[in-house]
Amino acid sequence: MRFDSMRRLVLRASAAVLAGLCLSSPALAADVLRVSAIPDESPTELQRKFKPLGAYLASKLGMEVRFVPVTDYAAVVEALASDKVDLAWLGGFTFVQAHIRTGGTAVPLVQREEDAHFTSRFITARGDVKTLADLKGVTFAFGSPSSTSGHLMPRHFLAEAGIDPDRDFSTVAFSGAHDATAAFVQGGKVDAGALNASVWDKLVSQGKVDTSKVRVFYTTPDYYDYNWTVRGGLDKALAQRIADAFVALDPAKPEDKAILDLQRASRFIPTRVENYAGIEAAAQSAGLLK
Repeated sequence: MRFDSMRRLVLRASAAVLAGLCLSSPALAADVLRVSAIPDESPTELQRKFKPLGAYLASKLGMEVRFVPVTDYAAVVEALASDKVDLAWLGGFTFVQAHIRTGGTAVPLVQREEDAHFTSRFITARGDVKTLADLKGVTFAFGSPSSTSGHLMPRHFLAEAGIDPDRDFSTVAFSGAHDATAAFVQGGKVDAGALNASVWDKLVSQGKVDTSKVRVFYTTPDYYDYNWTVRGGLDKALAQRIADAFVALDPAKPEDKAILDLQRASRFIPTRVENYAGIEAAAQSAGLLK
């Protein structure tokens, strides 16, 4: 009898422990904000840019903030759609893809003030390329196929100029990232390429591109681009606190300005789905949405 009683006590205790673990797991998960970003620059650069921002968000939200790296743009969209990440840095096109993929539940929270007037730069090392019309017959590099500023919008403005990359370029390559596109052009792998203006300016300021060899010959009209987006199922109060934390970054405070500078932002402002209607229309027109 004593053995049976002891066995019942052990079983009850085990059940209680298991129940406690089951209850505590979601609570533990809720204490971690999983953040990702489209890999539009090298992995080391993305980590460098995120580290102080992650620490800032952790202090403001009172929870662990964990960066989740991905291999390509599509993986960020799928991670949001499958609730594997809570917050993601997206380009305008990847946001449109995520919004469609999640049935409209993915919500854009904030954008940099600069993202309302974003541009792409066309670059070359060839002296005879001076306009978009001069690109016919060249070898050309875009960034990622899902990049707004490295593919979609450059393709859109090429089409407006009467140029079809698939027909008019001798070769089309995808470098995978903006800094890689600059390296492709400078290294002679391609005659010309397109990348986002912000990355180009950073590469020039850091001396990572030789402007005696590579030059900008065309800058696009502006368009909406990047934003921070949350998955649809994220607690709305938490989403608002995340947005408030971004907006609270003050360039007048040295510690905040250091974070903003790494993000290449003067400040963050609220954004909305409607801002990306033009991006969606351009993607539909280019046949890039399925």
